[in-house]
Amino acid sequence: MGSIVIAQDKPPLKVVINKALAAAERQSLLMAKKYEDQQGRLPRTFENGKDVSSDSRWWCSGFFPGVLWYLYENNKSAELLRYAKLYTARVEREKYTTDNHDVGFMLYCSFGNGLRLTGEPAYNDVLLTGAKSLATRYQPQVGLIRSWDHNKKLWQYPVIIDNIMNLELLLWASKYSGDPVFKQIAISHADKTMQHHFRPNYSSYHVVSYDTISGQPHLKQTHQGYANESAWSRGQAWGLYGYTYLYRETREQRYLEQANKIAAFIINHPRMPKDYIPYWDFDAPQIPNTTRDASAAALIASALIELSDYVDQPLSRKYRSVVEVQIRTLASPEYTAAAGENGDFILKHSTGAFPMKSEVDVPLTYADYYYLEALTRMKNKK
Repeated sequence: MGSIVIAQDKPPLKVVINKALAAAERQSLLMAKKYEDQQGRLPRTFENGKDVSSDSRWWCSGFFPGVLWYLYENNKSAELLRYAKLYTARVEREKYTTDNHDVGFMLYCSFGNGLRLTGEPAYNDVLLTGAKSLATRYQPQVGLIRSWDHNKKLWQYPVIIDNIMNLELLLWASKYSGDPVFKQIAISHADKTMQHHFRPNYSSYHVVSYDTISGQPHLKQTHQGYANESAWSRGQAWGLYGYTYLYRETREQRYLEQANKIAAFIINHPRMPKDYIPYWDFDAPQIPNTTRDASAAALIASALIELSDYVDQPLSRKYRSVVEVQIRTLASPEYTAAAGENGDFILKHSTGAFPMKSEVDVPLTYADYYYLEALTRMKNKK
């Protein structure tokens, strides 16, 4: 008789998640202590063996405070609460920012989570002021929030797919203040993005620039992806996440359909690896000999967990099964850094802007944020 090989059982997902949260807390407390006395500084990445930080002006400034809030949600320790408040306060001045579209990222990930978990009344005022600042970037004749103000020789009115993420702040502001204008801006932006940013296969362009007179696109291209017609992985993830929460907040069926079609494009893509951690661009010619993007995977995971609540059972199971593979992979030593390594970031192997050779195969603060959000969401499902 041949010998019987007994497959080694994988630990239950709940065990994986709890271990991952404990490891994330250890690492993030090291990070919090490192920057505690560096007035106004926030972690950005760890590149070429060096810590890279920013002040609150960098678009990622709200993510580390958000990491701390998610850790606090899972372990109500006084230490985590103190650090979450400390780093959140470092971002407050961005409530007056009107020269870029990233106010939603900056404030909703930090103050938004803080408000959700503590009910701190002052956080309402910060968020509402920030929403008013963000709304100044909306021009009715175009119907979208302008993303960037630079490169004016090329772009008249550039809108990037990432901008879909900032609408959540406006939807919150509309509910909180009772002012319907915030919601009207968000809906207009979401609908025009759906109309002009997506190809027939539900992949998205990175940048669409609009003619300011006609309100129609005059240019569709990429900035961080491989090519104008390629599918930049994190861009696809922004779209998936955006239309998922847009459905949650509005219950408009068209947003649910959009989210499901984007999910199908991502999950079923022939160049999506078996572990569902995408390469930095689905069309990068060097695949499989090129870098992955853990930040895109974390975003996809977080979005699919939520989206699984809004669909029928077979599709829900499919989404959850993809997420389980992603979480087990990201929580493994292949992607999770050992304590004290990786500049005290949680995840390894993210890609910021490959064509610019910027932040390639490094940790990124937003990868950690959406990973913790995914872990927390999945833990709450179990």
